[in-house]
Amino acid sequence: MGKKGKKEKKGRGAEKTAAKMEKKVSKRSRKEEEDLEALIAHFQTLDAKKTQIVETPCSPPSPRLNASLSAHPEKDELILFGGEYFNGQKTFLYNELYTYNIRKDTWTKVEIPNPPPRRCAHQAVAVPQCGGQLWLFGGEFASPNGEQFYHYKDLWVLHLATKTWEQVRAPGGPSGRSGHRMVAWKRQLILFGGFHESTRDYIYYNDVYAFNLDTFAWSKLSPSGAGPTPRSGCQMSVTPQGGIAIYGGYSKQRVKKDVDKGTQHADMFLLKFEEGREGRWVWTRINPSGAKPTPRSGFSVAVAPNHQTLLFGGVCDEEEEESLEGDFLNDLHFYDATKNRWFSGQLKGPKSEKRKRRRGTKVEPEGANKPECEGTSAQAPLEVVREVVAEDGTVVTIKQLLTAPGPAGQPQSEEDDSPEEAGGPAVEPCPRSNAMLAVKHGRLYLYGGMFEAGDRQVTLSDLYCLDLHKMDEWTALLETNPETQEWLEETDSEDSGAGEGAEGGEEDEEDDDSSAEDGEPQHPLVMPGEQLADYLSRTEQYWVRLAQDDAGPDAKEKRVLKVAQAMAKAFFEDSA
Repeated sequence: MGKKGKKEKKGRGAEKTAAKMEKKVSKRSRKEEEDLEALIAHFQTLDAKKTQIVETPCSPPSPRLNASLSAHPEKDELILFGGEYFNGQKTFLYNELYTYNIRKDTWTKVEIPNPPPRRCAHQAVAVPQCGGQLWLFGGEFASPNGEQFYHYKDLWVLHLATKTWEQVRAPGGPSGRSGHRMVAWKRQLILFGGFHESTRDYIYYNDVYAFNLDTFAWSKLSPSGAGPTPRSGCQMSVTPQGGIAIYGGYSKQRVKKDVDKGTQHADMFLLKFEEGREGRWVWTRINPSGAKPTPRSGFSVAVAPNHQTLLFGGVCDEEEEESLEGDFLNDLHFYDATKNRWFSGQLKGPKSEKRKRRRGTKVEPEGANKPECEGTSAQAPLEVVREVVAEDGTVVTIKQLLTAPGPAGQPQSEEDDSPEEAGGPAVEPCPRSNAMLAVKHGRLYLYGGMFEAGDRQVTLSDLYCLDLHKMDEWTALLETNPETQEWLEETDSEDSGAGEGAEGGEEDEEDDDSSAEDGEPQHPLVMPGEQLADYLSRTEQYWVRLAQDDAGPDAKEKRVLKVAQAMAKAFFEDSA
């Protein structure tokens, strides 16, 4: 009896501690949020200048992570919104809206008046009502220096039929947060978890809210039973039986001053609506069998055609008191709620015999999963592999793939084997976290994400596709070379307006032509970090421009070969 009373008292104490922490976070972050609100208002003023809908065919979006990728409920399209990018000095936030036409393999930038403010780590859910709607809640805005954060608690709907944004103002909703999860359940949106962070403090949530799509009203749910502990970035999916599965996630807690300990959760719960008891929900802890995913954070989730939940990638962190190392992953796992079982997503591979993959290359196979707009193949990629010593003594292995772009900038391979062979060098997304996933017509689409190489964060802008019915091989719809990505050291910082950090930096590309001719690069084996990044960046920009060139296939092929040879010569100049 005494033990039970002590346990209940301890539980109430934990609730009080959580309430105090939330109050403390709210008070300390108020000043930061006021500063960021002014910056957000400035960007909204810029967005207000857009008074009409403008749809512009464009090249693929810039590298980003923590965006949302959703399948259009009525059309053969994917919808990409928001996201973030960090170049070593500055954090860029986006509120751009892109659509990807699956059949045509083309991107379109859609500018709509009065869009939501720039953000990342939000949640977006597409529903078929009224010609299709995209509902969006919460997310995060960061200052350009990445030291202050604003967490949104706004709710928006994009009416896909009319291409109009609408902010839905409904009281009683969740507090400001990011890293939460949201799914469509019957005629409601169900939201769980997330976190709120300020410069000094943070708090993780395990609350549950429902938004009624008919009444436009929020309600906070109070499920019975022992549910998940507070967390963000978990898996949340609707099961065929009508329940909602929660798996994994991440949280951290302060163990002593300025020292936090992160937890990568690997537990699983089921949230069920109790039929016959109005408004009653219950938590149940479940323990699936099978090949469970290893503990990780930053994984991406989608729902497969057979209502199984698909989990991709992430990062397994190994934390010590003053260091954090991550093992990035690119594996696939499926959860079958009907059998309550996990199984590994093993690929069968193409039917014909695979050829051995060449070290350091990623070449697109001539598989049957290609978009309908395939063109002629170009010259084989030219690979440059060198070890470069930066100013601080760091040795960086550069694997630069000078690939001749095909239509829409897609690298293609030209092998000695006949086109009928579906085999070729293995193609797969590199390990990453915080990528974007969407499933349409039984195919999984993967865009962007990030991984870390030492102290450098590499943000991706590639696009891959996997047929979930065949489960044979990945198809690279767009490959990028992360080694060519700009990375700036803190000491290289230059004064620039805050607006540049949130606009996306597209205007920087205009000046590349003039700098490309300013003499030859320094010796590549002892090239300072910033000059190396500049050289590789200019190389990438040239291929992007060449991919967009209207020249005929023959002229473009000759130009590709000539420039590849010139760049290889410049890179190896005097290196012997």
